[in-house]
Amino acid sequence: MLNRRNFLTAAVGVAATAGLAACAKEDGSSSDSSGGGSKAITLGFAQVGSESGWRTANTDSVKASAKEAGFKLQFSDAQQKPENQISAIRSFIAQKVDVIAFSPVVVTGWDAVLKEAQAAKIPVVLTDRSVDSDESLFVTLVGSDFTDEGRRAAKILEKVLEQAGHKGKVKIAQLEGTTGAAPAIERAKGFKEVMDAEHKDDWEIVASQTGDFTRAGGKQVMQAFLQSNPDIDVLFAHNDDMGLGAIQAIEAAGKKPGKDILIVTVDGVKDGFVAMSEGKINAIVECNPLLGPQLMEVVKTVHEGGKVERWIKTEESDFMQDQAKDALPTRKY
Repeated sequence: MLNRRNFLTAAVGVAATAGLAACAKEDGSSSDSSGGGSKAITLGFAQVGSESGWRTANTDSVKASAKEAGFKLQFSDAQQKPENQISAIRSFIAQKVDVIAFSPVVVTGWDAVLKEAQAAKIPVVLTDRSVDSDESLFVTLVGSDFTDEGRRAAKILEKVLEQAGHKGKVKIAQLEGTTGAAPAIERAKGFKEVMDAEHKDDWEIVASQTGDFTRAGGKQVMQAFLQSNPDIDVLFAHNDDMGLGAIQAIEAAGKKPGKDILIVTVDGVKDGFVAMSEGKINAIVECNPLLGPQLMEVVKTVHEGGKVERWIKTEESDFMQDQAKDALPTRKY
């Protein structure tokens, strides 16, 4: 898999992927450059889907930024199905777009279609998520360090437990993201790194299952967790939406989220901050979805044959419950 922490700066010179899925939602939008003689860049973008508030904000950022940049955007919503993204990428290749960008649903299964994009000499840019493919098949990744987000979640949980005055063994339930997706794999990995290194004797993950990054999934899985492990102390959710669904299950079970069960989530969407301001979430590790402006700069540079870093990271912060009310009015997503 792409080593997100040790990317080196490299020249742009490779190609790869993306296309409109026949069975996915399609939204072809375009805007032309104002310059009389210049031809607008055509960008094919294959999105994961619309599974969460984070993803909606990410899509809005990409569309708005493409319009502002004067690009012709061919947009596909894969509805969380890798096969839809592969079809989308092949469609983009057939259309001979200038650059392909996509946020892969899962990390594996992309080699064949990326090689097709490379053969067509169409550069590919990954956004948000990495893939387990030869690095020569794509130009760069624009996105977060998910492993570090997992580490940050574990470190901020230490503060949450201290503030709550919790002593002794900590029983943790983990709501994982979509099985096989980079953020699910890497957030779990980073959290466990800190847990194994610093809390081997006092922290235990007693339940861990995918909620597919959705609010409904988080609620359903949390209901099952509470039946099998009624004495859970902490919930670590790989995104806010699953955490928000879990809150509904916790309240339905007669427990108080944020008190009876301490909650740490990842993303930082507005609904998450509202819940945190109400005392229902204890801490949030931010994962910034507003990647559009960075992506358009990269696309322009790549199209012009310029050089970009192999991994362009986003700037992010962490928030405790007592910061929620002040931070909420400034949230842009």
